[in-house]
Amino acid sequence: MAVAVVTIVLVLSIPLAYVAVRTRDRWSGAAFRLFLLGVAIPAQAVVVPLYLLIAQLDLYDTLLAVILPTAAFAMPVSVLVLVGTLRDVSEDLYEAMALDGASPLRMLFQLTIPLAKGGISTVVIYAALQAWNGFLFPLIFTQSDGPRVLTLGLFNYVSQFGVNIPALLASVVLSGVPIFAVYLVARRALVGGLMGVGGK
Repeated sequence: MAVAVVTIVLVLSIPLAYVAVRTRDRWSGAAFRLFLLGVAIPAQAVVVPLYLLIAQLDLYDTLLAVILPTAAFAMPVSVLVLVGTLRDVSEDLYEAMALDGASPLRMLFQLTIPLAKGGISTVVIYAALQAWNGFLFPLIFTQSDGPRVLTLGLFNYVSQFGVNIPALLASVVLSGVPIFAVYLVARRALVGGLMGVGGK
């Protein structure tokens, strides 16, 4: 689920951030500000409409019912981070590639993405954490054991008769290993992006 969420967020947020930075007109700026309203909307406020929508789409009790809302709520912050990173890329580099006849798509893949590794690493870790630690959407949108995710599995150690503390603590430690491994792989680019040198 975490891999699917990260993939969706990257595939959608990188082009959105690129268009928001490179398109300088009133409509793109207004669309970007409207998109960022998602930062101010808590997931708890839209659970009921989301539940009705997922039920109408026949997605209830599937992993897709958890993946799509999680990716949607990770998108606004991801776009915001990437826009800040892409604004650090020098305009002279875009002009040099344009003089060489490069298309906007080629600029995106050969210039923007390589210079935005810090911001992309930040988005990967953020989206992975949102998916890995998500509890509300799996609890509301799944029911059977098939699409049960790790956070709901940890919740099973708590019952009306008590808490299995040793098993719960062992599971919590083991559940943190994969996301810690992601951080170790991407930490250098992440720190560079947070220091504002990812695109310079």
